[in-house]
Amino acid sequence: MQYTHLGRSGLKVSRLCLGTMNFGPQTEEADSRAIMDSALDSGINFFDTANVYGGAEHRGWTEEIIGRWFAQDGERRERTVLATKLYGTMTNRPNESRLSALNIRRALDASLKRLQTDYIDIYQFHHVDRDTPWDEIWQAMEVAVQQGKILYAGSSNFAGWHIAQAQEAAARRNYTGLVSEQSIYNLLTRAVELEVIPAAQHYGLGLIPWSPLQSGLLGGVLKKENDGVRRTKGRAAEALAKHRDKIQQYEDLADDLGLEPGDVALAWLLHQPAVTSPIVGPRTQQQLDAALRALDVKLDADALKRLDDIFPGHRTAPEDYAW
Repeated sequence: MQYTHLGRSGLKVSRLCLGTMNFGPQTEEADSRAIMDSALDSGINFFDTANVYGGAEHRGWTEEIIGRWFAQDGERRERTVLATKLYGTMTNRPNESRLSALNIRRALDASLKRLQTDYIDIYQFHHVDRDTPWDEIWQAMEVAVQQGKILYAGSSNFAGWHIAQAQEAAARRNYTGLVSEQSIYNLLTRAVELEVIPAAQHYGLGLIPWSPLQSGLLGGVLKKENDGVRRTKGRAAEALAKHRDKIQQYEDLADDLGLEPGDVALAWLLHQPAVTSPIVGPRTQQQLDAALRALDVKLDADALKRLDDIFPGHRTAPEDYAW
């Protein structure tokens, strides 16, 4: 396993992050525990979750599964860099969502209880809260740090100017602020290259991409359809229809390279200098094994150029929109 620092922090995390959103709703608890065991054994020390994971009827379910797994063996928690998130609505009560000081305090304590731990390594804002001032947010986070309940703060789904706003407010308080940003980023979805990545690099945030395979569209979807293994529906089917020619070119390129399409997509992210750890969210052990293969894939300059030709990005960001 390869490790790197999370942004400008001294914290070392694995180059792949285990996403746990499927644990509970899609993956039974026994299988979820087996996947977490396998991830640790393979060297993945970075686990990501959120307080709302588990579905509308059982928010917190995923954290509970992780907590019971930690409780089976105390060493597991010490081997894990644990990230969770708050923002989403947990109940219909008015102060159990977003980033007020009250919700930060309550949501953190609730996550700690579900996770059966006394601290969170990276406590992340799942979304920006446009109605709560940053001084309030940072004061609440500073208290949590002083209490030993969190070590670092991270963001998710922030625009570039949100990162700048957060970091400048933290600087005025002589506080570290954010050390990471979680954004959707993959070959098909590259809008973060315009301003989010430049902002993250300027302020020293590690980028943690989610949906690295764009809901499976970059995982060999055409081949799976042709083999009768997968039938694409809903929004994924609409996106496939829109990008079918590009995805066919991409799968042909993967064949030329002698690689699986999903391996190419993950390896491409690992070649991006701003990226710390793509989040892989396996439903099965086989999906985790497939993700681990990408760590050994080396893409040369020609392969990277061909990928850019198929899925053009923003090569001159952040000035790309101007000239």
